[in-house]
Amino acid sequence: MNHEERMHTGDLYLPNDEELMKKQLQHLDRLYDFNQTRPTEQDKRQQMLKEMFAEIGEGCYIEPPFYSNFGGKHVHFGKNIYANFNLTLVDDTHIYVGDYTMFGPNVVVATAGHPILPELREKSYQYNSSVHIGKNCWIGAGVIILPGITIGANVVIGAGSVVTKDLPDNIVAVGNPCRILRKVNQHDEEYYFKNRKINTEKL
Repeated sequence: MNHEERMHTGDLYLPNDEELMKKQLQHLDRLYDFNQTRPTEQDKRQQMLKEMFAEIGEGCYIEPPFYSNFGGKHVHFGKNIYANFNLTLVDDTHIYVGDYTMFGPNVVVATAGHPILPELREKSYQYNSSVHIGKNCWIGAGVIILPGITIGANVVIGAGSVVTKDLPDNIVAVGNPCRILRKVNQHDEEYYFKNRKINTEKL
């Protein structure tokens, strides 16, 4: 098994393998081109994302600059996903994101890790573990999601949180490390922000 295959097994491998780095640079060149597009070039951006990503549904919008270790090659997006400035996807292995999920600015989703043992890090060894994010989540500004995490559907993660453990469906979670604050509840059906009521007639 070569190093490229081992990227997706959870085994230790060498990311500085010559053949692997050649392929990675090709993807990064394309990512560079995406980040140089103008705001008026929406159609061009959409076409580039379809070429760059493993999968991407209709209606997705990623605000440049966008950063990704493999230029989105291992990223699987559903439909109508929104990402604000400086989304960083460390996609050394697969990242899955469900429909209608939103990313605030400066979010990091990481799949890559390095051994604690210094001797192995000295030789540049790495391992990867995929991340799964469910449908209709809101990932707040500055959130960091660590390798191997699974986040359920309809989850809200507060700004600046560091997600170190899996999160179930239909909850609000905050903090470092990120902890469940509460469930999505009846109050959320009536209020959208503090004491501001949802007026369905205006929607």
